[in-house]
Amino acid sequence: MNTKILSIICAISVICGFTSCSDFLDEQVPQATLTQDEVKDPKYIDNLLISAYAGLLSIEDMNASFSLWNYDTRSDDAYVGGSDFSDGEPFHRLEMGVGVQTTDWPFSSIWTRMYNYLSRVSLSLDVLQSADQENAIIQQRTAEMKFLRAYGHFQLKRLFKKIPFVNKPNMEEEDYNNLSNTEYTNDEGWQQIINDLEEAYAVLPATQADKGRPTKAACAAFLAKVYLYKAYRQDDANSNQVTSINEADLQKVLDYTTLSIYTSAGYGLESDLHNNFRPEEQYENGKESLWAIQYSKNDGTVYGNLNFSNRLIVPCIPKVHDSGNDFYKPSHNLVNAYRTNADGLPLLDTFASVDYTVGSNQTVDPRLFVTVGVPGTPYMFNTDYMMAETNTWSRGGGTYGYFVSLKQNVDPALTNTYLFDCDNQWASSMNRIVFRYADVLLMRAEAQAQLGHSSEAIALVNQVRTRAAGMMTNSIVAGYPNKYGVRYAVGKYNGSYSKEETLKIVKMERRLELAMESERFFDLVRWGDAATVINKYYTDESRTMNFLSGSSFTANKNEYVPIPYEQVAASNGHYQQNCGNW
Repeated sequence: MNTKILSIICAISVICGFTSCSDFLDEQVPQATLTQDEVKDPKYIDNLLISAYAGLLSIEDMNASFSLWNYDTRSDDAYVGGSDFSDGEPFHRLEMGVGVQTTDWPFSSIWTRMYNYLSRVSLSLDVLQSADQENAIIQQRTAEMKFLRAYGHFQLKRLFKKIPFVNKPNMEEEDYNNLSNTEYTNDEGWQQIINDLEEAYAVLPATQADKGRPTKAACAAFLAKVYLYKAYRQDDANSNQVTSINEADLQKVLDYTTLSIYTSAGYGLESDLHNNFRPEEQYENGKESLWAIQYSKNDGTVYGNLNFSNRLIVPCIPKVHDSGNDFYKPSHNLVNAYRTNADGLPLLDTFASVDYTVGSNQTVDPRLFVTVGVPGTPYMFNTDYMMAETNTWSRGGGTYGYFVSLKQNVDPALTNTYLFDCDNQWASSMNRIVFRYADVLLMRAEAQAQLGHSSEAIALVNQVRTRAAGMMTNSIVAGYPNKYGVRYAVGKYNGSYSKEETLKIVKMERRLELAMESERFFDLVRWGDAATVINKYYTDESRTMNFLSGSSFTANKNEYVPIPYEQVAASNGHYQQNCGNW
């Protein structure tokens, strides 16, 4: 870094919506240049930190979304979709578990983009380190940057497992050239992320006036998640198997999901799950949203800093976007998982035996229709766009089915208000929630279940199910039984359950609540369930979805994607490939 002058480039892209929320980037304008002394001043420091926050949206891409939705298509929740197999072919091969190469372009793309983002965070931390460490603003901004650094490392580690950590101060070119992706064991790698977050947790405030900055509750939720991943130890360097489950880590999950941390700051469940996935100002950054990536519109740039990373998920919409992109399509298996029995409980082991259709006598959880666009119901709850099993609603002519993900999409009636046609591809200003309160409840339930506290775990699951039950009469889909002939039934769990039964209940509830939020595949790997669940899914699903024929999930390989060939080749022997004979 030049010791005399530091150029501040804060106008390239911003993270928060100038018109959609009252956020900390609202008043920021390009500041030209600042001297090294000036940039250490708390009143100027945000001009640099904005670049790090902005990287959360300006560096990601529709083929390399930082949400990792592209990689959740390896799970039983979703198909890759698109027009045909050649459309995003490496993702289709990854979805099937066969023919994946270390040279496939998606791997290098997401790796490079994530580390470009981390480089901005590292620069910010280096400058902060040279500022007045006794200043409360400097301390808080340092905590925010450590939170952001943890986020980059966390997403990379879930994806690649063996990663180099950019976590040392004032790194020079030689330091980067000598980075190793095996400097830490798997367990130690999770601990590096935890170290950043625990330092941040000690400083972050309970509330932030500026939307987009992490709070103490957001950091607690993040810590709980990382400790939960760390608890499922993968100690054998030559496999991806879960070798043990660490009770001390599970206790940390309980510590950081103490509900008063969240409720005292005003967090809780929305009455309607759909409220978390609406672009209107009155819904963004709602009480369930602990931390969200803030997108924007009408901010002086060509299109606004919209969410372009989800634009591939927009389906074909007759008379609106006839070509569509139509990726990340919900699976039949996921839709069937919402079926319920006479008591309104999930069919834990038998749900895949029958395909659900609208108008049948089968009962379902109303969360289905907030998560998945199902033929026979309106797209994005707008009756002008009734979905049907016709090719006008499917770019692939039905090859990947006719279901549509709803959580990332916006009602076409909001075009030019929250949804925008940008060079014939659609993007919106809707936030992407990273951590929400329902996830906190379910992480706590999982830790309780693993520790043998079944009654406590079931009570937490029932909190989530109570919200789902309320949606039968009080939600955007409450009228579906009368309008479209669907039948709802949601009940709570009663009685006592064994540890094994409780874990099965918790795992199913995570799937139902968090479906199509890019969590499912990583949950399966964390639990050690990926090979069993996904190979059964291939068998069941390929009976009707022909494109999955020949699919196979290879244990101790397909849990993670390979370290990109370009990175290994350029590392001077410092990077090791993941196990699995890539």
